[in-house]
Amino acid sequence: MADPHELTALEQWQALQRREISPSELTEHYLSRIEKFNPALGAFVTVTADAARARARFVEERVPSTAPLWGLPFADKDLHLRAGVHTGFGSRLFADYLPDRSDDLVQALDDAGGVSLGKTNTPEFGLTSYTESLASPPARTPWNLALGAGGSSGGAAVAVAARLLPFAPGSDGGGSIRIPAAACGLVGLKPSRGRVPAASGIDKLGGLPVGGPLARTVADAALLLDAMIAPRDGHPDHYYALRAPGDETPLLAAAVRGEGRFQLGVMTTSAWDNDYSIEIAPEAQEALDLAVAGFAALHHGLEETALVPDPSYGPAFRTIWQAGAASIPAETEAEIALLEPLTQWLLTRGRNLGARDLAEALAALTAFERSFIQQLSKFDAVLTPAMAMTPRPVGWYDAHDAEANFAQQVQYTPFTSMINVSGLPAIVLPVHQTENGLPMGVQLIGRPGGEATLLALGAQLERRIRWQDRVPPESA
Repeated sequence: MADPHELTALEQWQALQRREISPSELTEHYLSRIEKFNPALGAFVTVTADAARARARFVEERVPSTAPLWGLPFADKDLHLRAGVHTGFGSRLFADYLPDRSDDLVQALDDAGGVSLGKTNTPEFGLTSYTESLASPPARTPWNLALGAGGSSGGAAVAVAARLLPFAPGSDGGGSIRIPAAACGLVGLKPSRGRVPAASGIDKLGGLPVGGPLARTVADAALLLDAMIAPRDGHPDHYYALRAPGDETPLLAAAVRGEGRFQLGVMTTSAWDNDYSIEIAPEAQEALDLAVAGFAALHHGLEETALVPDPSYGPAFRTIWQAGAASIPAETEAEIALLEPLTQWLLTRGRNLGARDLAEALAALTAFERSFIQQLSKFDAVLTPAMAMTPRPVGWYDAHDAEANFAQQVQYTPFTSMINVSGLPAIVLPVHQTENGLPMGVQLIGRPGGEATLLALGAQLERRIRWQDRVPPESA
């Protein structure tokens, strides 16, 4: 057998099932790679080696091997609580926080038979599209250590791209799975609102953040997503009456078969075009052109489309972004001083908002959601660039001027937040590699509950391009 990290997550699961490797051996293999590569990459902020070894033994002895993730290693994003393990939220404010309970998503992945190896790096409270906090070293893409990994699931993406994990869960409130997937050359899937019961977005402000997978292949992403949706017995535990449309058929089947012909839109406009000057870099356009040519060769229908401008979107989204920071538990001057300048600005602005400001912003985003879904309804999926630029250098974002910082984030990631607002599923596919060896991706936006279509399309393009064969230089 090849070294385990050279196999896909699905192949590793199959090797576990055939008893060619044990959960303990697989865990030990990845812990060794983390020890070797993590110091330069900044993927993990906490490695729970002893707990992982104990968990692997427990899985071997007590968990049925039919569990969806039986024996497969993963790691928790450092925004998610795991009982007894330090959770820092990327902030100096929580330098000593040790939770006594686990979040629903953490528990779901345990129920699915996975083995957590620790906590992955994230920006302060997951607020930004880059992972460069004052609480830990920056997360760097393994394709070029001078460049950032994106955020806020930056550490998770680095760990998967550098083969420190087979796959990893992330969360996405404005692009936080798809942005690091693009920067690290991965598949990143943001599910429909309500699709993942343990991280549905339904209970969050504006319904923006949901949980989803980061992986090297489309099938690996589907494998993890299925386990996140239904960790036990194939039946989701829905906590709310509202949920994404669709049947309970495992999504892995769609990703493995990769079947179907679809009508695709091609779009380079975004919801931010009224507010900022959005320029698509040549490398981003090359990735889009490559995907269009690939889908055309696969006989899908393709038609250019564009969004109707909505001047209310930008101000409304900014209001929700600020309001989301208002509940950060920093009350005294000393506590607020531990926060980074951008977070302090967001917290202050959020706490100064009135009820009318928030109500109007939520109403504007709901209206945008309805309009956005209607505008794209003629297509099975809509293709956009993933990012408008190549991965950004570490230190590129303004650390002190919040307005300049926000503009930089939008100009790098103009195509992501509108998907969170609309509640739609979207997948980033790493279709292109630049002359300098950097990954560049595209995004496919699906219909409500349309994950199976996105996975089928992704599988078809993956078979054609074979991005899974690319290996970043900082992983070997």
